[in-house]
Amino acid sequence: MKDLEKLDFNIFLIGFMGVGKSTVSKALQRMFAMDVVEMDEIIAKRNGMSISEIFELHGEEYFRNEETAFLRESREKKNMIVSCGGGVPMRQVNVMKKSGKVVLLTANPETILEHVKHSHDRPLLENNKNVDYIAELMEKRREAYEAAADIVIATDGKSVYDICEEIITKVN
Repeated sequence: MKDLEKLDFNIFLIGFMGVGKSTVSKALQRMFAMDVVEMDEIIAKRNGMSISEIFELHGEEYFRNEETAFLRESREKKNMIVSCGGGVPMRQVNVMKKSGKVVLLTANPETILEHVKHSHDRPLLENNKNVDYIAELMEKRREAYEAAADIVIATDGKSVYDICEEIITKVN
């Protein structure tokens, strides 16, 4: 297996909120000498407020512009794992394939609900934490997610380690 330390590109993890992008990126970081960047954390720090506060004060469009700006900056960097916000692939301008491999993590709506039910930092789900709403929003995003992805990995019923192994195998 090729040593991930020597990759001259980035790995972008995309997928719906609560699919496990942050968990998987942290596990990959523990396994390999790659920097991990949590896009939402960076945007929150730059703005001095939580994602929910950004949505409330500036709106979703402002937040999406922040995501796009971050992706432009990341084109100059290599050997990073970037955990992207759930809405990143919805904008065509957010093409990540030029600077890395795009890995789409998927899960069923029930799994997503289980992961997000106690979270209050997902503005688009805050008052809609139910399987039907999640399934509807996932379906609206499915085509854009699939178009953005180089690799698709279903996460349901798999350990974080198994997901990481599958990413490494498919990236190489």
